[in-house]
Amino acid sequence: MPQLPAPDYPADVRARLEADAKEIIGRYPGSRSALLPLLHLVQSEEGFVSRTGMAFCAELLDLTTAEVTAVATFYSMYRRKQGGDYQVGVCTNTLCAVMGGDAIFDALKEHLGVGNNETTEDGKVTLEHIECNAACDFAPVVMVNWEFFDNQTPDSARRLVDDLREGQTVQPTRGAPLCTYKETARILAGFPDERPGAVEATGGAGPASLIGLRLAKGETPEPRVVRPRDSGATSPSGTPETSPQQTSASDPDHPAGPAAEEGE
Repeated sequence: MPQLPAPDYPADVRARLEADAKEIIGRYPGSRSALLPLLHLVQSEEGFVSRTGMAFCAELLDLTTAEVTAVATFYSMYRRKQGGDYQVGVCTNTLCAVMGGDAIFDALKEHLGVGNNETTEDGKVTLEHIECNAACDFAPVVMVNWEFFDNQTPDSARRLVDDLREGQTVQPTRGAPLCTYKETARILAGFPDERPGAVEATGGAGPASLIGLRLAKGETPEPRVVRPRDSGATSPSGTPETSPQQTSASDPDHPAGPAAEEGE
């Protein structure tokens, strides 16, 4: 059966979103270019891109709902249904999978009692498997609302989701402090993150990713040893060890190999 037209937002919500949308559209020479941040804006309101949100975007940008739907369904960062406050994504691409990503994903499915793209009954956590996040130095990687949690294991991932569900303060390995999915969507729409210290927080690529750059500059990267996490390891210069940490392999019968110097 054909669907009825999507209902409009309540008047007060629409007025607020229109004001934000006009600010977004004004950033671009062509209004059509504002579609991606507008989709993040409506997602920040409802927690997903609803039919109402797509109709809103289409109206303001003079597009058809089919054009907006085509974009909203192409990009995986836009939800099509209501989800949890925290989107927990487990990288299962090649390196993360080999280093334990598959084991982490299976452990979380069992621990949370949900499958891929499903949400816990308390509405706190949505679990998904995700593709490469360009953080291979720190495999296996879990992302929560697109903030990095590096060098994870099944046990550490279980503790992570438990803390999220209990309302504990959870600090990403690097990058900005964690916020809810809706708050993250508003930041992705291009509005400033006004939380104290959030903008200053950062985290760069790991040493393995930067070796090529350093060699191109004529530098000689100092060797780093991969050590088990929580060992308090430091590099020869006395700085905290930031290279990838030894992690569990996907197959528990074949654990990660011996520690080796970077580049071996």
